[in-house]
Amino acid sequence: MTTAPRYLILADGAFGPFTSKTANGCLRFTPEQVVGVLDAAQAGRTVQDVLGYGGAIPVVASVAAGLPLQPNILLIGIAPSGGQLPAEWRPILRAALEAGLHIWSGLHVFIGDDPEFAALAATHGVEILDVRKPPATLPVSSGSVRQLGTETTVVLTVGSDCNIGKMTTQLAVRSALRDMGYAVAFVGTGQTGIFIDGKGTSVDAVVADFVGGAAEQMVLEAASGADIVLVEGQGSLLHPGYSGVTLGLLHGSLPHALVLCTQPSRTTIRNNEWVPIPSLSELIALHDAVTKPLRHAPTIAVAMNTFDLSDDAARDAIERGMAETRLPVTDPVRFDPMTIAQAIAAFHVSRADGDRARGGR
Repeated sequence: MTTAPRYLILADGAFGPFTSKTANGCLRFTPEQVVGVLDAAQAGRTVQDVLGYGGAIPVVASVAAGLPLQPNILLIGIAPSGGQLPAEWRPILRAALEAGLHIWSGLHVFIGDDPEFAALAATHGVEILDVRKPPATLPVSSGSVRQLGTETTVVLTVGSDCNIGKMTTQLAVRSALRDMGYAVAFVGTGQTGIFIDGKGTSVDAVVADFVGGAAEQMVLEAASGADIVLVEGQGSLLHPGYSGVTLGLLHGSLPHALVLCTQPSRTTIRNNEWVPIPSLSELIALHDAVTKPLRHAPTIAVAMNTFDLSDDAARDAIERGMAETRLPVTDPVRFDPMTIAQAIAAFHVSRADGDRARGGR
């Protein structure tokens, strides 16, 4: 499509701070593209009422109720268990296609492969975009990111758990670094980041052998003309289900530095309470050990997700984090991403200075 996106975001029955990650990312970083959210349970409220940000964007009960807002895309803004398509959504998607709306989806199941929806899209001349469908061919990673010179610095966010703020941190820091005058590229590795930035590969849908290759390919493409490449992290090395994609990103993107993302109030892996989350120092040591064999990537800052704490408790957690790690620590959404941006900028400059001192470029 060639016209600007105008999203009606589908989050039916699950619109909220933790249950609609894709919706929330779009509302935070591209609110100008969102005309409404579809959730019958929250209909009549505003996005601000539900999330605490997003302003007066309305929540509506149906596609029909959203059409006066003039959307051109129904964007699926939540990920049901297993990424499957709930049966109760079929009438919603059918109504959207019949109304001439494109459908953009980040589900693991590909809506464009559904015979009924494919036929409706063809009949009504609209597009079904399944952003989790990986490219047809991907390489195996080979360490090619090592070829980048000191003019480009690659920074990856890693986390103590999933859904901890790895994408949000990078997008907030991107804006701050651009304000400082740097040319910054963002590498979207999940469906939300892809929707926001308009490009990327959802690495959790890539066959395991090629996760690193996908990351390597995206970083090399992003590095063209960029001073700093910010790679969106996925999963966690601690996570019993999603650690594989984390390691693939580490080995494929070969970052020069890491930003550790945590939530002070979270003490165990979500939905896996038998896995405790260690201290910040232990997490940093873990990532040191994992990155050292291929290219050591030091942790240079910590991003804390303090949304569920009072201001005083959040500031106290940040102070304790700085005392423990001796690193810059902040909540880049609640407070100021500039703290992390300055740490990245200083690291980038130090790499170039070190190269000059060694007689390099």
